[in-house]
Amino acid sequence: MMEMDPILLGEILAGTLFFGIIFVLALGFPVAYTLAGTSLMIAAIGWYFEIFDFSNFGALASRYVGFMSSEVLVAVPLFIFMGVLLERSGIAEALLTTMGRLFGNVRGGLGFSVIIVGALLAASTGVVGATVVTMGLISLPAMLRAGYDPKLGAGVIAASGTLGQIIPPSTILIFMGDMLSGINAQVQMSKGNFAPTPVSVGDLFVGAILPSAVLVGLYMLYMAGKAIFDPKSCPATPFQREEGGHGLGREIVTALLPPLALILAVLGSILGGIATPTEAASVGSVGALLLIAIKGRFSLRMLQQACLSTATITSMVFTLLLGAAVFSIVFRSW
Repeated sequence: MMEMDPILLGEILAGTLFFGIIFVLALGFPVAYTLAGTSLMIAAIGWYFEIFDFSNFGALASRYVGFMSSEVLVAVPLFIFMGVLLERSGIAEALLTTMGRLFGNVRGGLGFSVIIVGALLAASTGVVGATVVTMGLISLPAMLRAGYDPKLGAGVIAASGTLGQIIPPSTILIFMGDMLSGINAQVQMSKGNFAPTPVSVGDLFVGAILPSAVLVGLYMLYMAGKAIFDPKSCPATPFQREEGGHGLGREIVTALLPPLALILAVLGSILGGIATPTEAASVGSVGALLLIAIKGRFSLRMLQQACLSTATITSMVFTLLLGAAVFSIVFRSW
């Protein structure tokens, strides 16, 4: 049998690993198990052809310990807890209802309101899943009743719900800050700088403000374009004042004040250098509890359910990190 160049074989296996993960994900398997399982299978093939050594997995233990002992990553479950609490506080419902009434008379108004609410919720929680589900349950039926194109309505909700990936305090930015800090230190020390300036999560938050603002602006611009050139896909919804209700201005202030207060407390303390991301996440969690208490929705059962949801989501996130660590070791071995 003709021997194959190890370098060429490694490149083939690396490509197979990449496309294999995409294929398995398309079948609907969980991301964490797909990353780890596919990587182990490719590693076994590489071991068979003697171009991979299973001793490389010895670094997994130190990586796992690093994940669990990282002070920065302590902020992740706290931000998730804050997002779960806000999901139960009714803030999203109030924002969507009020913004819908505010922009209802404008073509594409419901789309504008979904984008604005998605940005506010992202800046308040940094958690994506709850935002998408909440906006989908509330906004999509209203859009369909108003005559919106179903594809446009679903697309606006999906795009706006994922703004939490880039708008601070994004949990993704927290993970990136933890990794980039270590990588930056290694690079600086290799260059002879044994007192490197750390890359903090706060720096990433500051750097993400402008790109996230541009992204929200592009979403709004696209919605405006649809309203101008394809008005049938996003018709106006006549505004109707509720009997016995408060004025619209008061409703807007009441709906916007809670998320803006949380944004100021969390992001303001981080960007102002008053608190670390972990401390700011703690402040945000307490603030979310206070909002729930003010709205009269606090109960021990609700708190128990919120803690259970937080533990479940946090476990999913860190399991994904473990799978990504296996993938990284195998992929970088070729």
